[in-house]
Amino acid sequence: MAAQLRMDQLPSDPLLHVLSFLGFRDLIHCSYVSRRLNELSKHNPLWRSHCSRHWLLSDLERAQSGLSWYCLFQQYYRDLGRYIQYYPTLKRAWEQLKSFLLQRCPRMIASLKDGATEAELRDIEGQIGCRLPDDYRCSFRIHNGQKLVIPGLMGSMSLSNHYRSEVLLDVETAAGGFQQRKGMRRCLPLTFCFHTGLSQYLALEPTEGRRMLEIFYPCPDQTAQDPSAMDMFITGSCFLDWFTTYVDNVVLGEYPIIRDQIFRYVHDKSCVTTTGDITVSVSTSFLPELSSVHPPHFFFTYRIRIEMASSASPEAACQLDSRYWKITTSDGNVEEVQGPGVVGEFPVMTPGKVHEYASCTTFSTPSEYMEGHYTFHRLDNKEVFHVAIPRFHMVCPPFRVPASRAASASCSSLLGEDEDEERSEGDGDDFNDLQGINMAALEGAWCPRHI
Repeated sequence: MAAQLRMDQLPSDPLLHVLSFLGFRDLIHCSYVSRRLNELSKHNPLWRSHCSRHWLLSDLERAQSGLSWYCLFQQYYRDLGRYIQYYPTLKRAWEQLKSFLLQRCPRMIASLKDGATEAELRDIEGQIGCRLPDDYRCSFRIHNGQKLVIPGLMGSMSLSNHYRSEVLLDVETAAGGFQQRKGMRRCLPLTFCFHTGLSQYLALEPTEGRRMLEIFYPCPDQTAQDPSAMDMFITGSCFLDWFTTYVDNVVLGEYPIIRDQIFRYVHDKSCVTTTGDITVSVSTSFLPELSSVHPPHFFFTYRIRIEMASSASPEAACQLDSRYWKITTSDGNVEEVQGPGVVGEFPVMTPGKVHEYASCTTFSTPSEYMEGHYTFHRLDNKEVFHVAIPRFHMVCPPFRVPASRAASASCSSLLGEDEDEERSEGDGDDFNDLQGINMAALEGAWCPRHI
């Protein structure tokens, strides 16, 4: 009869190899099975991987703590355990952002505040009478926003005499701006701009047509009889999505750095075209503070970069004379515009030279695209030629209407069903009152353009 193999007779190496595949919770459960597994489950290298995965701790940080990996994991779990599903993602995002700022926008680093404590967050929850979401809490345990200084961490925009720079509010300041008024009930400000008064808000409860944890720019409904009616430009489905998406755009170079500030122009890599020795690229930005859903008025700015290759011959030097635009809105309307120069300038292009400028335009539909060309002439022989401007799209964020308007629209739709028996059941979508690109044109007055 074969002898039974006992757990305490098994060699340690294969058991440790098996344990290395377990998550930290299963590893703890194994420690209760037997004395042997209790000893093996506390093996330091096992907890090194968990400390690295969940708390992003390095060998240097472990050495400085003077603790074993197992004890260090316990220490962090006691303090931050409720955030373990969010902490590595948010901690990594903060570290990437700080590394980028140190190189490109160093003065912003000094504006970051140390993390809030659990006691401070609990006090804030008591003050506002609402529970803060765990992803928000986790981020503010790492850094409690920034000081109320310019430039703001959450991006800037400058156009003519208009300037915006959004500060990431610390939790105490945010609590002071917590909204209880009709139209904005149970909304916590995340950002603030001194110049425009603009803020992005986090919906702490699903009220007044908002979805819980959604992040948005409020936009007063200027056509409603109720002055508290508020449309919303949606910028995130939750804090984690909102913050990490922004950080990714910053560190991957999607946003340009201008005068030590993060400018929130979005550059589509397909929006680049080269004609001969001249390359034109375009980036765009939506300005919610100058836009409205009711009446439909969507304000965009675009930044154009014109560059002549450094390898071009001196005879290729030329001057821009005029511009031509073909503008197509989401309802299919097309408009053509021509004019001298660009924003009052007639730049001369020589080998290696770059000329950049920003302009703006408004539309009564939430999405549209522009394309066109510049007319140049050579300085030496007056030859006239065109340089293509690539097609670039301008799309406002998805927007949500207030509950009162959504209910009214739903009622009107029900009243009209009998008059339209041929309507297909598939005409609707699954997004209820969330609207944006691909929407039919909204009725409204013509919007002036500055292009």
